[in-house]
Amino acid sequence: MTFNEFLNQRFLGNNVEAYLWCAGILLFGFAFKTLLSKLLSKLLFRFIRNKTEDVGEQHFQDLLIQPLSVVIFLVTTYFAFQVLDYPVRSSEITRNEPALKVFFFRLYQLAVFSGVGWIALRIIDFLVAVFRRRAEATPSHLNNQLIPFAKDLLKVLVITLTFLVMLSRVFGVNVTALIGGLGIGGLAVAFAAKESLENLIASFTIFLDRPFAVGELVTVGGITGTVEKVGFRSTRLRTAEKSYVTVPNKSMIDKPLDNLSLRTARRVSFTLSLSQATTSEQLRAIVQESRTAIEAHDLVDSAAEVKFSALTPTAKEVTVQYFVSTNNYDEYLNVKEDLNYRLIEVVEQHGGQFANAGTTIVQLASPTDSLDPANPS
Repeated sequence: MTFNEFLNQRFLGNNVEAYLWCAGILLFGFAFKTLLSKLLSKLLFRFIRNKTEDVGEQHFQDLLIQPLSVVIFLVTTYFAFQVLDYPVRSSEITRNEPALKVFFFRLYQLAVFSGVGWIALRIIDFLVAVFRRRAEATPSHLNNQLIPFAKDLLKVLVITLTFLVMLSRVFGVNVTALIGGLGIGGLAVAFAAKESLENLIASFTIFLDRPFAVGELVTVGGITGTVEKVGFRSTRLRTAEKSYVTVPNKSMIDKPLDNLSLRTARRVSFTLSLSQATTSEQLRAIVQESRTAIEAHDLVDSAAEVKFSALTPTAKEVTVQYFVSTNNYDEYLNVKEDLNYRLIEVVEQHGGQFANAGTTIVQLASPTDSLDPANPS
């Protein structure tokens, strides 16, 4: 048998030459898919190089090489099977076709559309990296809040669009008629998803009204924490105990919200309880010098209050109240600590003492204990 005769041998409706071409194209696609994806990503990057805010080409390639490789291999697979006598086209698939043939072709179509959607999602990741680099040049809490939200929104839109295209192109579903024909069923689904829709609308309200931003400390519904992320359905808070609390967006706008980061100052209020042995002269000096020491601090508002406020059976009470001009919690604690030490020094300098909050137990002698056994009278 000659080589030409071998090439013309037919199996399953195709000769050996056709099978060799098919295998060669598949091997070419598999061997060079990574190289071709790198070349294609380089070409794409040239069109956007001037608008990438110094986000490198390597980052762009790292995101796109893998999905591009998959799509390129799928394309070469299509061309490989085109050399056979039964190239499969969507227009030729009918109900009379073998089930296995239809299954594999539908599976191939799903893979292609999934790969294209994957590329779109990676492009969104790259755009987000560009906008984050641009936001670093102009720091803003709104940018930190808006960029993750826009990223999630775009990805949901891409996934939804890819799914609808699959229904239309792969399974032949009339998407327009499907959406229009939801009717009562659509209303039932919408009613079941009422809370999710409310939270989604609330997320847009948060962006428009801007009662808080990512990185700010808020209190809502008895929960205090730093805002880490605003999503479609919920807002994530990091509490002082480092726990991660998820609050529905609807609650973030319906309940009273205290944005602690927007305070102009932090309030300090407590009571000094001095012992009854403290004289009026000592008390006046302590009150006056304590007020002077507090107001002399650089971060204390000038409107400090130190007053002899109450006289109780156990103590002479002095109310201390002032405001620390800072939003930083650690700095606020440092100021409180410094002034607390200073107040103790003032009390000690003037001979005062703090009241004993403990309970003193006095044991009284009984009448029989006072009798002298030697002289029982």
